[in-house]
Amino acid sequence: MGKNVLLILVGKRKTAAINVQKTLTGWGCLIKTRLGIHDGVLDSCSDKGLIFCELVGEKKKARELTRKLNLIKGVKAELVTLKLDD
Repeated sequence: MGKNVLLILVGKRKTAAINVQKTLTGWGCLIKTRLGIHDGVLDSCSDKGLIFCELVGEKKKARELTRKLNLIKGVKAELVTLKLDD
């Protein structure tokens, strides 16, 4: 059994983040774990961010979520499946 991990690079967070959030919320039942990272705090926030999502469920749905995220301007999403060799 493998793990599906979705990596999302968000550029121009101030504009793209709203659409990324809406998309992730709409597909929230697939997301087991989510971690968002960006540089800076308060007055010096970075305009770029990275989101890691551990996904569950059908891989077909995970691929569709990835496709939808890649339609958002300034966003690059990659679906990675990790498996241990038996």
